[in-house]
Amino acid sequence: MDTTLRDGEQTSGVSFSASEKLTLAKLLLEELKVDRIEIASARVSEGEFEAVKKITEWAKTEGLLPKVEVLTFVDGGVSLEWMQKAGAKVQNLLTKGSLNHLTHQLKKKPDQHFKDIESVVSKAGDIGIETNVYLEDWSNGMRNSPEYVFQYLDFLVKLPIKRVLLPDTLGVLTHQETFDFLHQIVQRYPETHFDFHGHNDYDLSVANVMEALKAGVHGLHLTVNGMGERAGNAPLASVVAVVNDFMPEITIGVKESSLFKVSKLVSAFTGFGIPVNKPIVGDNVFTQTAGIHADGDSKKNLYFNDLLPERFGRKRKYALGKTSGKANIQKNLQELGLTLNDEELKKVTERIIELGDKKERVTKEDLPYIISDVLASNVHHQRVFVKSYVLTHSKGLKPSTTLSIEIDGKLYEENAQGDGQFDAFINALRKVYQKEKMELPKLVDYAVRIPPGSNSDALCETIITWQTQDQDFTTRGLDSDQTVSAIKATEKMLNLF
Repeated sequence: MDTTLRDGEQTSGVSFSASEKLTLAKLLLEELKVDRIEIASARVSEGEFEAVKKITEWAKTEGLLPKVEVLTFVDGGVSLEWMQKAGAKVQNLLTKGSLNHLTHQLKKKPDQHFKDIESVVSKAGDIGIETNVYLEDWSNGMRNSPEYVFQYLDFLVKLPIKRVLLPDTLGVLTHQETFDFLHQIVQRYPETHFDFHGHNDYDLSVANVMEALKAGVHGLHLTVNGMGERAGNAPLASVVAVVNDFMPEITIGVKESSLFKVSKLVSAFTGFGIPVNKPIVGDNVFTQTAGIHADGDSKKNLYFNDLLPERFGRKRKYALGKTSGKANIQKNLQELGLTLNDEELKKVTERIIELGDKKERVTKEDLPYIISDVLASNVHHQRVFVKSYVLTHSKGLKPSTTLSIEIDGKLYEENAQGDGQFDAFINALRKVYQKEKMELPKLVDYAVRIPPGSNSDALCETIITWQTQDQDFTTRGLDSDQTVSAIKATEKMLNLF
């Protein structure tokens, strides 16, 4: 059962609109193929009522209404009336699964609580609503008041209910306790259907789900992206992968290839980003960064495991940076349909490492620009070197540049001001060339862009068109800093000129 639309919505700051809930309900049941969805809490708000009504109307036309569930309360039948008006047919009745909660929150004795529950279940049956029962704080109940839990279960299994839902409400169970508690219960009540509802406060929810299945539990409650109160619930994608890979005796119908798509949509609706290292659905989990891994992938897939990205509608990527090495670059070049010889590959690798040392992130889309820049810079014999410069920009003062440049082995230094840092650089450069009685080409166009399709901040390309008496020509500079990329384009111009 997916409870993203109910328990997942208890993530702080998250609220789905009625149309978003309907969209996700359709995806969860029809695209992802989960067995059931818990979509709301009864009586919460008018918006919640409208959302439930939209979902039940759609589900009824598709024959899916028995798969749609709503959380209800022991309130003398008020929740049931709300459900009736909204068109829902399955209630998940919230009751107390620990003596501590019963005593201090409801201030009732077990017999009184049981009597109230029996009344609600009876009313539900009279109006054609099916009942599942939550034992809130059940995990602490098993730790601290097991006699109450078993007293309650002895009573509960005699009622006309379909499932008993056992939540680790505060996410406190260890994997061993999860197995022990559930094994006791499943063995004692072999005819009853039990669900396990795990929370992730200690980051143990997936391990606890595995132990719950080993103990013989019949159903699981999960959420997309592990959404939920505090640290969230057991994450759907991770559990599906774990069950499919490590528990072959259990067959589940969830469609793996749709997990990533639904995950992204939930993230978009909620505004909560998915951590890049989140298993299965994080942006980085199928990205190899170290060059040795990319090299191993080319040699009998040495760094592959069973979590192949294609299972989840994804592709393996090879990151570009200071640790990537030639193997990662080769993988990206293959995708782009580009080929370099060993010497060219070496130069491109050195440039990517240089960018990585600056903490810049390089993407596949940046590669053609880097190749063009690195290889083009070696076409002409370099006679002019911009050795050093200081660029200043202060409020209330004109930008200025101090420049050191080498021309045919001779070093020059000049300082100038300008309308901007690059303009000041050109003015300082002009002073140098005036000393040599040379006139610089005229700058007639200046354009800045990032590589198309790149989502990185590593590269900025500046394209400058120059004009002499005889012709116009263009040079390009590439760097993470716009002014520096313009200076590199200018250095290329000086060598061509």
